[in-house]
Amino acid sequence: MELNVIGSKPVQVSDAVFGKEFREDLVHQVVVAYRNAGRSGTKAQLTRSEVNGTTKKSKAQKGGGARHGALKAPIFIGGGVTFAAKPRSFAQKVNRKMFRGAMASILSELNRTGRLRIIESFGIDKPKTQSLVSKLAELEASGRCVLVAENAPEALYLAARNIPYVHVVDGAAIDPVSLVGADHVLMTVDSLKKIEEWLA
Repeated sequence: MELNVIGSKPVQVSDAVFGKEFREDLVHQVVVAYRNAGRSGTKAQLTRSEVNGTTKKSKAQKGGGARHGALKAPIFIGGGVTFAAKPRSFAQKVNRKMFRGAMASILSELNRTGRLRIIESFGIDKPKTQSLVSKLAELEASGRCVLVAENAPEALYLAARNIPYVHVVDGAAIDPVSLVGADHVLMTVDSLKKIEEWLA
């Protein structure tokens, strides 16, 4: 299939990458796994054996109402937690074929809905925010934008850092969460070829 390149001739790409059927179930699974991998999982609570305090019996067994042992029991204020949370990993296993399939599905959906724009280059040589704002307006890209450029110059990163919801990423660093949440994805031809080679 062909993808239009703004300001240049169309480029041939693989149907398996940019013409794939959208798999919502697969994309959802990969997005959830990707986000879970970023969770630190450092929540920690104390069990009754870890609470600082005495284990002495709090009162006599008989004659004082309900029978209790140590005040570190979970029913007392300041006592331990019954099923205490401990540091753990939230990582989920996603094999390579699933991840690549989800990425191809996302890119295909972006292409179908007109949210994927291909350009030769961004043409930003100086770190001027106004230059990038004008370029985005020219490309009719608004909202949350992901700019994908292969070996992007530092000037592009500096020009984009003061624009809300505009992120510059290298072609090898694209992730499903950013693509799913983007209103527009602007990609250079070089990045397009690298991504196609990776996902084909």
